[in-house]
Amino acid sequence: MARVSPEHLEARRRQILDGARRCFLRNGFHAASMQDVLRESGLSAGAVYRYFRSKDEIVVAVAQEALVTIRASFERVTAAEVPPTPDELFREVFGRLQEEMGAGRDPRELPRLLVQVWGEGLRNPELADALNEAYARLSVQWARLVEEYQAWGWVDPQANTVHVARTLIGAVQGYFVQQALWGGIAPDEFARGLRALVSMSVPQHPGGDPAP
Repeated sequence: MARVSPEHLEARRRQILDGARRCFLRNGFHAASMQDVLRESGLSAGAVYRYFRSKDEIVVAVAQEALVTIRASFERVTAAEVPPTPDELFREVFGRLQEEMGAGRDPRELPRLLVQVWGEGLRNPELADALNEAYARLSVQWARLVEEYQAWGWVDPQANTVHVARTLIGAVQGYFVQQALWGGIAPDEFARGLRALVSMSVPQHPGGDPAP
């Protein structure tokens, strides 16, 4: 029997995950069946089950790839000499994730998938562990970025970096939830709103008449 090369095995695994991801983007996790995944990947049941024992395992693998893409994109963008503003970071990471996940023109496809990933983490312990680890890493990355903002004089040096980091993460998560549930929020619109919000100049003791 001919020996199968590691490259061939990886190509088959990639074929399965690409097909599954297209199914999940189009139909969601629960509506997509293993038959849908087989049809989309163009492989037999035997070939698919050689790599994944169940749809749950495929879901976890697709989600983990998205998390890796987010982390790698974040690291690449924040490596610049001048730290990116939150809106710049959102544009870059979201765009990269759209490209890597193969999301189509519908701006709600990717947000819907991400919200389903979070929901799936409530019932799938393996996915929950991956999400918890990803959130912990992301929190540290954002906190370090906030420290850079403080060094550049962009953020109050007395501000708690962890609190600011979690607030920024929450804003981005909120965008995905709103887009998934109701739509109508273009990524550029959110980025501009985020930029306006973080550019606010509020006096220490707000009050009095608004500026002309």
